[in-house]
Amino acid sequence: MDKPAATRRQFLIGSLTGASSVWLTSQWPSILAAHEHARRAAGSDGTAKFEFFSPEQAAEIEAMASQIIPTDDSPGAREAGVIYFIDRALSSFDRHQQSLYLQGLNDLPAKTRELFPNSGRFSELSSPQQIQVLTAIEKTPFFAYVRLHTIMGYLANPEYGGNHDQVGWKLIGFTDEHSFQPPFGYYDLNK
Repeated sequence: MDKPAATRRQFLIGSLTGASSVWLTSQWPSILAAHEHARRAAGSDGTAKFEFFSPEQAAEIEAMASQIIPTDDSPGAREAGVIYFIDRALSSFDRHQQSLYLQGLNDLPAKTRELFPNSGRFSELSSPQQIQVLTAIEKTPFFAYVRLHTIMGYLANPEYGGNHDQVGWKLIGFTDEHSFQPPFGYYDLNK
């Protein structure tokens, strides 16, 4: 019996899966290095040096990340130390996004002053004002990458960086166990 021809969708999914695997495999050492750098920086006494950002730039990106994953009943991006993960990502596996970040950091003050003419820096705005600025730039590639890097840093394995004190894992209910005992699904909760 002949196999049915693969659909275009199956071909695309297979191709993308392969391309993603190749990218991930080729970038894996850099990703681990970024996580390790973030872990050390987040665990330091707060005087960690940035590799890509200036302290002023880091303050702006950290303010953005803190609005993407805010602190409320649970710790947010600031407590997870995602700024150190983002800094290292831009110095290693995502270095090709440096110009995007630099352009975004140059455009951010203009958008901030456009919406709030008497304002200073984005990081000095009130939370509702910051949200208004971010809403105005949310469709830009700059914001998309800040959001992506924030989520990556928030949910990263703390062993490699980001997710300081497992705040991201606690938020989503992930249990950090070296090995899991079967059964592995939701159905074991009914016992």
